[in-house]
Amino acid sequence: MQTIFITGIAGFIGFHAARKLLDEGYTVVGIDNFNDYYDTLLKRNR
Repeated sequence: MQTIFITGIAGFIGFHAARKLLDEGYTVVGIDNFNDYYDTLLKRNR
């Protein structure tokens, strides 16, 4: 399978997209910005 790169992976959409792709057998690599605009604890838990 292919490797998929996702930006914003700790956000709602990126997180769920990554989980779906992982379930389908893809390798997922992601990046996100952990600034204070959104709850960083929530993002880290994802």
